[in-house]
Parts: sequence; structure tokens; C-alpha cells
Amino acid sequence: MKERKHDPYYLMAKKVEYRSRAAFKLIQLQEKFNLIRRGDWCLDLGSAPGGWVQVELEYAGNTGKVCGIDLVRIPELPPAMLFRGDIRKIEDIAGIVEAAGGKFDVVLSDASPKISGNYSLDHARSAELARQAAVAAKISLKKGGNFAAKLFDGEERNAILKELEEMFETVTVSKPPASRKQSSELYIIAKGFR
Repeated sequence: MKERKHDPYYLMAKKVEYRSRAAFKLIQLQEKFNLIRRGDWCLDLGSAPGGWVQVELEYAGNTGKVCGIDLVRIPELPPAMLFRGDIRKIEDIAGIVEAAGGKFDVVLSDASPKISGNYSLDHARSAELARQAAVAAKISLKKGGNFAAKLFDGEERNAILKELEEMFETVTVSKPPASRKQSSELYIIAKGFR
């Protein structure tokens, strides 16, 4: 709580009514990589509490569509379609594609494992979530689409990048300024789904 009081992104999020400081991470990734275009359909994996969904709605505009999924209920954010489900279950992702009426232009994941404090374990769980996000992208992404997923840096990083290089035209890694300096989190950015 003490750290939050002095965190500029937390304070800005409160001021502009974003549901989380993480919204600024997506804004910074968007400014650098242009992941979302006006009119895009976006699928947000691990959406709660909805900060990224708010940003996606802004960038996609009223001609776009935004769907989100999380294990916990996400308070409504019209016109986004929000689902309670598991990104690790193919049937849950397929159900969203069906409910949306088609595949997506962008798949984004800010999903994070419950932090144990054991670095190797947390990295392994994060790597598994990033891989599950890539599986969700295979099911739900249109050809040429864009993808971004959070990963705690560690020994699985290069293997995951290699896997994504087989699926996308370009793959890179970025750490937006809104990520805390002491955090090992980074984001994998992949564009041009094959």
C-alpha cells in the first residue's frame, strides 16, 4: 500500500479511471508496436480487472470488438463482451470465437500466475501461461494478426520465442516503462500470424 501511494502509474490510473496501472503497459506497447488498429477485434486473455480491456476499447473504437476472459468475474465494461473461463481450455477459447461471430485481429495476454516467491517456479508458471496464450492465438487469431503476452524472464524465454517465430512473421521482446524496474516481467510481441 505504501508503494502504491508513490507509484505514478497507480496514481494516473486512479485519475483517469483505469481499472489498473497495467493499462499504461498496454498503452506503451501500443505506441511502440501499433498492435491494435481502429476497427480491430481484440481478444484479451486474463482480463481481470479490465484495465487492458479499457485501453483496447479506446484503440479499436466503436467499429471494433473487444472480448475478455478470466477465471474470475470481470465487472461489465460495455460494449466489451466479458467471459468467465479458463484460457487453458480450448473449448473456452472456441466458445468466445463462436460468441463473437468470428476470429480476432489481435490476441493479448497480461495473464500472470499467482506469485509464490520462488523465482524458478514463478517463471515456469508464467512460461506455461504464455504458451497457453499462444495456443489460444492459434485457435482465435486471423491470418496476419498480432499477439502480445506477458512472460517472467528466465530460461524458457528463448524456447518460447522460437516457438512463436514459427507462427509469426516477426517476434520481439519489450519491457514497457510502466513495468516495475525490479520486476522480471517482459512482453513478447509477435506480428503477422501465419
